[in-house]
Amino acid sequence: MRALVAACALVLVAGCVAGCGGSGKPTAGQAKMAREAALYEIEGIEKTFHKAATTHNVNLMMSLFAPGAVFNIGTETYTGRTQIRRFFATKNAAFMPQNHWQADTPTYLIRATVNGDKGTLYFECDYIDVKTGKVMATVGVDHEVQKINGRWLILDSAAAPTSLSTKG
Repeated sequence: MRALVAACALVLVAGCVAGCGGSGKPTAGQAKMAREAALYEIEGIEKTFHKAATTHNVNLMMSLFAPGAVFNIGTETYTGRTQIRRFFATKNAAFMPQNHWQADTPTYLIRATVNGDKGTLYFECDYIDVKTGKVMATVGVDHEVQKINGRWLILDSAAAPTSLSTKG
């Protein structure tokens, strides 16, 4: 008898919950929260990008790129993870073992957008020599990102040197 009453209560609760589902369309508050969560995740790419550069961790950097991603820097274009990996491992000064640089972005130089499962992310990297505190390089990076299999990844990226005098 007790099991029957428990089963009936469970069916009643399930029916009420299903009936409260409405149209399945998110409320304005839910949509705002989802957008803010997506922007937070997209901005997390910047943090991981700088952690990878600071620690010379090419694998961590590559975890940010989608298969078939494109990375443009100056007049060079690298397509796919293999070519992009080779660039970071052999040509990017921040990853060279002799350079001990802290990669950083002033918060006011980060801009992200989101539209569904696509977005953009722009930030500027300041590479600062740990021993001297001198800024060794500055680079602006503009990314197109997309949520793929639950993760925000870089699809297309363009980087170019910037000048400290242009900041602000």
